[in-house]
Amino acid sequence: MFSAYSPRAANAYQRINVETSMHTIDQHQLVSLLYEGVLNSIATARGAMARGDVLGKVNAIAKAVRILEEGLSTSLDKEDGGELAENLGALYDYCMRRLILANARNDDAMMQEVMRLIEPVAQGWNDIKKSGAAAASADAPAATGQPVLVEA
Repeated sequence: MFSAYSPRAANAYQRINVETSMHTIDQHQLVSLLYEGVLNSIATARGAMARGDVLGKVNAIAKAVRILEEGLSTSLDKEDGGELAENLGALYDYCMRRLILANARNDDAMMQEVMRLIEPVAQGWNDIKKSGAAAASADAPAATGQPVLVEA
């Protein structure tokens, strides 16, 4: 009646769960998750390197590079994004090169450098949503339960 645990089946279920959640979140949330994924992967790589887990380090760095390349870089609007998109593209490219070099050299300082570069961008991205929500609530005081004053 029940089959034994299958890692393949578990991975398929996880992919379906991720794909389903991807359809229900907005673009801002998606980019936030990509930044979080990069930072978590680098932290995982650093921990694996400290433990001497070469395969774990390699896989975690590969994941971070892949998120930077396939997720964040490809999502940049290079036509309408102007200088900001150009600068972010250059930053992502630099970070990818540093992570690849850090992987080859087992250099924790390079991984820390990439984290220091990505963290403020990720924080700024998250702050955009917060400031947008604060502005929206200031524009619509009735939605917050505050009384609305109307001048005659």
